[in-house]
Amino acid sequence: MQPSKIKTLMIYQILDNFSDDEHPLSTTDLIDMLAQRGIKSERKSIYSDIKTLNSLGFDIMTAMTPKRGYFMANRKFELPEVMLLIDAVTSAGFITPKKTQILVEKLKTLVSDEQAKSMISQVYVDTNASKCDNEEIYIVINQLHEAIMKKKKVKFIYRRRSIDVKNKKRNTDKSFFVSPYALLWKNDHYYLACNNQKYDNLMNLRVDRIKKISIVSADARPISEVSSYKDEFDIADYSSKMFNMFSGEDAKITLRCSLKLQEEMLDRFGKSIPLTAADSSHFDTTVNAAISDGLVSWIMQYGSDIKVLDPPELIEMIKTKANDILNSY
Repeated sequence: MQPSKIKTLMIYQILDNFSDDEHPLSTTDLIDMLAQRGIKSERKSIYSDIKTLNSLGFDIMTAMTPKRGYFMANRKFELPEVMLLIDAVTSAGFITPKKTQILVEKLKTLVSDEQAKSMISQVYVDTNASKCDNEEIYIVINQLHEAIMKKKKVKFIYRRRSIDVKNKKRNTDKSFFVSPYALLWKNDHYYLACNNQKYDNLMNLRVDRIKKISIVSADARPISEVSSYKDEFDIADYSSKMFNMFSGEDAKITLRCSLKLQEEMLDRFGKSIPLTAADSSHFDTTVNAAISDGLVSWIMQYGSDIKVLDPPELIEMIKTKANDILNSY
């Protein structure tokens, strides 16, 4: 490559890495930084290179304050967007501490060097709390994605943590052979929605607990065989019905709620759910949800502010759970 072309590319790289609207680089700065990289340059050629880069679509602007110079105006990601991504990565329990640090370093390159320094000082990164230790996580996600796209079954080892009679923590490994349908990020965990070939329903498994995964030649079961979905899996609908990712039979649930829970119900089930006044301090609503222990626990956290009116099956589950709690004291 001709030296002049290398210089133009190097100027772009320097501006991309080290400039922003608060940290413009003067012509002298660019000449000095190019010299540090073994490239000689003059003021006139710098002007020409900037003009060339702008003609190619790179938005390089001239700043007058805090000093006169050039900076990269538009980037693929704005500073707040990168901060949100870093927050998501650091809070994701299924990403190991090691991979968290690597991802954060990569995300920092999406903004200028000075922006990255100021941003990291504002973001608390706790790489120890609630982080998994499964370094196979990228391989697992990639294999699951491929299997879902190709509609193939997968087999893997699923690890659960437990405590034995001697109060020692240990892991229990179990082999699974499943049809995978979707990956869902919910409740700060990554889940695989799938079908265990032994049953005719859907189950949810934590992705960070999957090890030694492989795709097999057998075709995945059609989603219509194991759920109410006919042609394809509606991930958004499925996720909205899950509570604490417990699977169960879908049903219409009628709840009587305290008026103070209006916003919470709308946030949880969507703005389109019906709200009907029951009396001066309560309203009724009917929603679709999967009847499960997760739903029971979710309802009971509100105490007397939520009462189940229908179906009878769920009412009995609530009563049984309440009696079990009472009898434990």
